[in-house]
Amino acid sequence: MRSLQKTLVLYLTVLILSSCLSSSCRRHDRLINTSFYFWKTVYKTSKTESDYLNHLHSRKLYMRIMDVDMDESGSVPIPVSPISFQARLPDTVEMIPVVFIVNNILKITTHQQLDALAANIVRFVNGKVQHAGKASFNELQIDCDWTASTRENYFYLLEQLHKVKGLKGKPISATLRLHQLKNQKGSGIPPVNRAMLMCYNMGNLRKYGEQNSILEISELKKYLGDNLTSYPMPIDIGLPLFSWAVAFRNKEYIGIAKRISFDDLNNKNQFIFIKNNIYRAKTNLPDYGLKTNDEVRWENVSASNLQATATYLSPFIKADTVNVIYFHLDDATIKTYTYDNLQKTAHLFR
Repeated sequence: MRSLQKTLVLYLTVLILSSCLSSSCRRHDRLINTSFYFWKTVYKTSKTESDYLNHLHSRKLYMRIMDVDMDESGSVPIPVSPISFQARLPDTVEMIPVVFIVNNILKITTHQQLDALAANIVRFVNGKVQHAGKASFNELQIDCDWTASTRENYFYLLEQLHKVKGLKGKPISATLRLHQLKNQKGSGIPPVNRAMLMCYNMGNLRKYGEQNSILEISELKKYLGDNLTSYPMPIDIGLPLFSWAVAFRNKEYIGIAKRISFDDLNNKNQFIFIKNNIYRAKTNLPDYGLKTNDEVRWENVSASNLQATATYLSPFIKADTVNVIYFHLDDATIKTYTYDNLQKTAHLFR
């Protein structure tokens, strides 16, 4: 009897070790790079932002260079709200330029216009990289919420970017929305080297209620799982570090009240706490664009929510190297998270 028990114990031990070596335990060798997006229009030196980069050993900064939209005539794509530099980037930080393409322009541009746009993007990006004090860059990221109707033109633009002198041979990454990940047949697979999955802005912002439209795991589960595992290129993860106040009048969405902070909502002279994350204006508040009895839903992302998200996502990712990119590097935003909060979240992807 003892001999049989020993044999069973030995068998189970070997089975567990074999399973560990062949699958999940290998994930501990995964390389995790922690980075930030910089989404402001002016870059200048900030001690708080520099401290977060240093403590998290961030060696890259994904910097929005510009949006691309049509000019006033609606006929020529132009740069919109480009970034300006009041200081040089630190030598220790690599710059990854990011260009946001407004989806609607892809509905009306010709291939000839897209050829010109690809060349103009690379030329403009190179100029901004030099203004930042960098000799060059090693990756370009394109951000676009493309749809099935704009897929052909968007993918054509990406293919042309690969061919532009000054970018040829350098990797291109593209952002990936949840609906694009789930609907791979309709959305297609962009011709790029890596995808950055945006794990935020996933719920119905305009719907009245107590939900969190920035990040909810229940929403993530509707899109991910096997869709993430089967995606045919390495995937990086974008996680949100922001909050906002969503305003409603008579239960109808009226916009995001950008000037409202959580402290403002807890000012009892201005707002009444209703329940959970809902507040009601006690009086007209013209500075916030609110009237008496307008309601505000406060949405934010807690450290525990970030970590629960990382725990859920990690098993579905097959890449050996994952860039975890927080959105975004801003004094007021990042100070609500400790270094340990963000380090622990990134570590959960190993």
